[in-house]
Amino acid sequence: MRQTITFDKFIRWALIALAVLAVGFIINALSEVLLPFFIAWLIAYLLYPIVKFVQYKLHIPGRALSIIITFILVAALFTAIFMFIVPPMINQVDKFMTIVNRYLHETTHTNDIATMIQKWIRENQTEIERFLKSSDFTNTIKTAMPKLFSVIGQTASIVISIIASCITLLYTFFILLDYEVLTNNWIKIFPKNVRPFWAGLAEDAERELNNYIRGQGLVSLCMGILFCIGFTIIDFPMAIGMGILIGILNLVPYLHTFALIPTAFLALLKAADTGQNFWIIFASALIVFAVVQLLMDMVITPKVMGKAMGLNPAILLLSLSVWGALLGFIGLIIALPLTTLIIAYWQRYVTKEGDGVQVENLPAIAEEKKEDKE
Repeated sequence: MRQTITFDKFIRWALIALAVLAVGFIINALSEVLLPFFIAWLIAYLLYPIVKFVQYKLHIPGRALSIIITFILVAALFTAIFMFIVPPMINQVDKFMTIVNRYLHETTHTNDIATMIQKWIRENQTEIERFLKSSDFTNTIKTAMPKLFSVIGQTASIVISIIASCITLLYTFFILLDYEVLTNNWIKIFPKNVRPFWAGLAEDAERELNNYIRGQGLVSLCMGILFCIGFTIIDFPMAIGMGILIGILNLVPYLHTFALIPTAFLALLKAADTGQNFWIIFASALIVFAVVQLLMDMVITPKVMGKAMGLNPAILLLSLSVWGALLGFIGLIIALPLTTLIIAYWQRYVTKEGDGVQVENLPAIAEEKKEDKE
């Protein structure tokens, strides 16, 4: 039976649409202010289990001290990972430059670059003086000045980014300080008749994030261990460091493929250092990639993550781009569960395809819990 659209219903939906547009405009206008707060909330959500463990299992007195200890532990962990990966990579780059210099010295007859430059200046002194006095030189200076100011602007943006990071850290501290109060009372900002829906949505989002982050974290850990073993077997440079790097990159789907770039560089370095064939070394690394990826896709990922999230690769990449642009690296991590949740709720409440989605009817569950408490 076809439903008739009354004037009141039309006005109601028009007002709702205007309200949504107004909220979107306000959020867009205040995005630079709101973004640190939302990032801090996500960080607090991830750190809250650690804070609880430190406070209650380690018997640390006071929530504030527990938060500070958690910050120190997390900072120490990231510092250890950084020190395990970056300094060896810098040493490898220095080693590569040493090999290149040695190769150049062995294959060229002129080793004194300064002498070559002085000789070139003497031979072209007239042309150099003519260029410095010409209008081309003045135009070059005029062109270079805006670039200089852009460098100054980039420096200022770096300072602003540091300040924003400090603000995010403060937000995170204060959110964790009263985490239980905030998570239990935020629902009161909504009218009572829609609280069950928002409560169910929050529970659903929390469940999706918990399942995905824990599962993807375990999958990334397994992948890192497998790459460490594989690279060690083929005697690849920085085997442990590369395994850790690939495991971290795998927190975001498809991102670990970018590890092929440092892999090719390290293969080139080993070939130049040992005299082995580059393609054989790089092919052995690619075999490790293929074997590990096969084990992950056939055995580990299905066991840990269960069924795939069912997203088309194009939708998956789009969701990574959108959430990454909004929230940075954290957005890349939470992109898949949030996108799946949005699609599921769209199918349930807009297109009315509730039977075909995996999202449980948590608003009804929340209503039942509310009635039980009363």
